[in-house]
Amino acid sequence: MAISSPPVPTFSASFCCTRTEFPSTFNRIPSIFSRAHRARPHPLTRRLALSARLNSSKSSDAGGSVSPDNGDLQYELFHGFSPQRCRRGSPVFVTLPVHSVGSLGAVRRPKAMVQSFKALAVAGVEGVVMEVWWGLVERDRPMLYNWEGYLEIVSLARRCGLKVRAVLAFHQCGAGPEDSHWIPLPLWVLEEIDKDPDLVYSDRFGRRNVEYLSLGCDMLPVLRGRSPLQAYADFMRNFRDTFRPFLGVVITGIQVGMGPAGELRYPSCPTQKLTWAWRSRELGEFQCYDKYMLASLNACAREIGMPEWGNGGPFGAANLMQDPELTEFFRSDDGSWNTSYGTFFLEWYSGMLVLHGERICREAETIFRGTEASTSVKLAGMHWHYRTKSHPSELTAGYYNTSTRDGYLPIARMLAKYGFTLCCSGFDLQDEEERKMNPVSSPEGLLRQLLSAARLCDIPLEGETSAASLDNESLQQVVRMSKYYSYGLEKPSFSFNFVRMDKNMFEFHNWVHFTRFVRQMSDANAFRAKLEVDAMPDTRRSPTSLSDVTKFGMASAYC
Repeated sequence: MAISSPPVPTFSASFCCTRTEFPSTFNRIPSIFSRAHRARPHPLTRRLALSARLNSSKSSDAGGSVSPDNGDLQYELFHGFSPQRCRRGSPVFVTLPVHSVGSLGAVRRPKAMVQSFKALAVAGVEGVVMEVWWGLVERDRPMLYNWEGYLEIVSLARRCGLKVRAVLAFHQCGAGPEDSHWIPLPLWVLEEIDKDPDLVYSDRFGRRNVEYLSLGCDMLPVLRGRSPLQAYADFMRNFRDTFRPFLGVVITGIQVGMGPAGELRYPSCPTQKLTWAWRSRELGEFQCYDKYMLASLNACAREIGMPEWGNGGPFGAANLMQDPELTEFFRSDDGSWNTSYGTFFLEWYSGMLVLHGERICREAETIFRGTEASTSVKLAGMHWHYRTKSHPSELTAGYYNTSTRDGYLPIARMLAKYGFTLCCSGFDLQDEEERKMNPVSSPEGLLRQLLSAARLCDIPLEGETSAASLDNESLQQVVRMSKYYSYGLEKPSFSFNFVRMDKNMFEFHNWVHFTRFVRQMSDANAFRAKLEVDAMPDTRRSPTSLSDVTKFGMASAYC
């Protein structure tokens, strides 16, 4: 039962700090989060004061009431951020709700956001992940950017002692206007797509996917005189200039979008379908039928003297839902994926994807060089057919990974070349559960391969959950898979993003599981949080307990 059930206490919150308050202007100032300060102990602590007037005398059935008292209580939270915490453990970040910033560019429900940020800080969370949507920031006209809501979120995070990871999202969110989380590409980009539908991916049936612009036109001036790559670079450059006072201090990480759902992949399966129960049956469709992709394929085929190979994708790839063993291309023993033609096509198809990633990495590395903010790229976890020989769902997504070829090592090497971190999801998934739906699925096997590639190329790793799973078994699976990457490394560089914050997180049992998980990941010995209650001016103070933090978190639920 959720603690936030009626009647709900109302809060009058004020924030104070033992250090000098930050000015409203965005000047760069020394911070306990700067790299220079992390290198040595810092004696200062931040002091958070919260006044709460409780309107209810009823306690929760869940056993975690905020207080039965009907008076004014003064809660003072002393949260000391140990400079060793990040180095000794694995910091945890929490992804914000998709709709944190509304369509007009303002923060939605700012008071609830404040309370939620305070709860996360008390729980020991390192920071938040903020998705910065191209379709909101550059919504109406080219190079007209509105960063207002995102500036407000970053400023709030700084005041609450949280770091920020910014995800530069160059893709669509949601399935359509009827979706409550609908965020399309910029309106002016959609106008150009209407004029030239080949700007987006297409499959062999002519179905177009507007989640992300086709990488076939990366370098062509199809967006009112600019190429998509130039549009992405201009966006990143303006982000850097606008948020420069925060970069490396509050904004410590920047994930650069590379495709649908921000992942470096083709939209072989619509993103919304990846959350459906029967997703495990999806083979995917090759996305190479827009005129720009076909032109590249045709040129490559002619170059090797096989022009007949350049007219489209593979024959016999069947449809999205068919058994791969019944298809001419994907079947294990004599499928054409393992022929000269299959090798040619898959090398071209995956090579185009890696080239797209490298182009954007090169631009981002140049733009953010010297800011002290890390950069990362996210890969998809297409594990539905990992235990087959041909791995069809990976091949259609652009990962040339089969039983005889490692398709992720080339991507990891590319990321290492430009100093990028690898981000991958699925840390909460277990083979035992997934195989109940599909016996050839193996999320653990795929994840171990990705982690091995990161270790081999010596690149940092960001983990993510595939869903907002707050049951204890899912969270313990995250801990186990995290250790797989870090085991034996002298200086493992691993952090974790929990996807995502919602009202369920702050329910009693979920919040208990989550705070325990944060302590496990962040190193409980280094985590310090004190909760002091001033019922009277000279009241005695006692240190915080897990239940105290839990009560505060539930009372601050972002619903």
